[in-house]
Amino acid sequence: MRGLLGRPPLRSGEGLLINACNMVHTVGMHYALDLVFLDATGHIRKLVCNVKPLRCAGAFTATTTLELPAGSLATLGLSLGEQLTWRTFEA
Repeated sequence: MRGLLGRPPLRSGEGLLINACNMVHTVGMHYALDLVFLDATGHIRKLVCNVKPLRCAGAFTATTTLELPAGSLATLGLSLGEQLTWRTFEA
């Protein structure tokens, strides 16, 4: 899985949801990310703000990761244990 590596930064309001992912690295990235680690039921298990390039973060209990532009978590007001839901769209 490549995630956002080699891609331009996400815009405000955008995110990348990665299934079967409980760890993210930013080696090769040129911008920071906020990360939301979710379990199989969509409950937030860990929130990590402003993960700069050349770092890694993860959560052993996570099955899915949501990558967001750095600074997003400060405005979204998400909390540990909160459940997120999403719809799948065909590209």
